[in-house]
Amino acid sequence: MTSYSRQITLQARNLGCDRSGVPIVRGVNIDVAPGEAVQLFGVNGSGKTSLLNLFAGHYRLAEGQIGWRIGDEEWETISPLNSVLYITHTPPMKSALTSLENLRFWTHSYGVPKANFEDTAYGALDRVGMMGHAMTRTGKLSAGQKRRLDIARAIIAGREVWLLDEPSAAIDSEGAEMVAAIISEHLGKGGIAIAATHDTLGVASKKLVIG
Repeated sequence: MTSYSRQITLQARNLGCDRSGVPIVRGVNIDVAPGEAVQLFGVNGSGKTSLLNLFAGHYRLAEGQIGWRIGDEEWETISPLNSVLYITHTPPMKSALTSLENLRFWTHSYGVPKANFEDTAYGALDRVGMMGHAMTRTGKLSAGQKRRLDIARAIIAGREVWLLDEPSAAIDSEGAEMVAAIISEHLGKGGIAIAATHDTLGVASKKLVIG
């Protein structure tokens, strides 16, 4: 298994997040080294998704700080370029395109060499058990199948940091095992993952209860 060329560490201290001026999260501390995962637990509305958006750079900090470091380099307040992948509740796919066409689009978007487009797209599709739906328009896929396709996007992207919002949602038990295996492979390459979830992912990880 080839390791990521960049080994990224994430550190958060006393994080706070507001929504429309109302405090949502306060006093969160997280340390994630290469090869580590953190699972965020909490009731709906406790701020798990808000925290993921903070790490993705979508929300402003109300208080505290986030630090990113590549190897032994200096700490930075902004994530390294092209290092973060965010798997949200709503997969970013075009419903009029087939599963394979969406993956081809993503191979281009994530800078996969043109000569490797087909192998990369088909390989990711096969890895998530979706080869039988390669030519199915994604608008006709079930929620679980769309989630599988979004996990294929994560495989294609090659980003070191995965932010996962309920990555096993709407997926059957077999699919959940597949997702856990893919996350474990990502960690084995020195990647890091932070997942907001109601259920354990089946991946060795730290656990943090929000709220």
